[in-house]
Amino acid sequence: MKIAYLGPQASFTQLAASQIFPSEELVPQSSILDCFNAVKNNEVDKAVVPLENSIEGTVSMTLDYLYDFEVFIETELVMPIAHHLMIHPNNETFEKVISHPQALAQTFHFRYENFKDIPSQDYSSTAASAKLVSENPQEKWAAVANRYSAKLYGLKIVHENIQDFEQNHTKFIVISKTKSALDIPLPRISEKTSLIITLPEDHAGGLHQVLSVFAWRKMNLSKIESRTLKTGLGNYFFFINVASEWHNVLSQNAIDEIISLGSNVKFLGHYNEYVVEE
Repeated sequence: MKIAYLGPQASFTQLAASQIFPSEELVPQSSILDCFNAVKNNEVDKAVVPLENSIEGTVSMTLDYLYDFEVFIETELVMPIAHHLMIHPNNETFEKVISHPQALAQTFHFRYENFKDIPSQDYSSTAASAKLVSENPQEKWAAVANRYSAKLYGLKIVHENIQDFEQNHTKFIVISKTKSALDIPLPRISEKTSLIITLPEDHAGGLHQVLSVFAWRKMNLSKIESRTLKTGLGNYFFFINVASEWHNVLSQNAIDEIISLGSNVKFLGHYNEYVVEE
């Protein structure tokens, strides 16, 4: 079985994917869009992509592609994120910090307090920034990446655990064309149902009507987030997580009632949420 993941090698996504699929072939992709396309085109069986960070919030591209592509979520993984500042072992100092925009944002206060005058540069991923530093020893660059990246690319960690908040976690999801939940031997946190709901038109009380469907059934919503449909101002879809067991009658009736209100409902799956280690 082939599993796509947001690469390159040593990315946080690969660390998550390797714990879920330790015996499968992991195929790195250069972007989240490439991961979705790999599933769509049957180049892989499943893909692992980031969904949300506890500091920086939802990965908007992932939400957009969940709306655009005909895929399902098989499971959700929560992994603690630790960032380290690393340089080439030939260097003693650095004059620029390179990393993924979210990693730079998650370490902003540390860098401001300790290296305020050193500029930063966005890069495609934390692992790619580590690889870039390793391949350019003549440049006085530093990367913000995970410990495995430092080991893989032979870099020297000069500051450990530089994330601004201790409770820094990222959620990853496994997507496929199959409407089934993935059962894995890891600590389970919860189970949930994910839906994408599009209202028929922008009118007063429209979203309230949808939320009332869950409220009177005492179905707890653990997440609701709007994303623009990119068809004009004021046009949105809503990504909703229902935190509960799936009930064949109660849950399906809730979806049917939302549809009867004129809304479009895309069922993304009912699945378990697990914890993985960094």
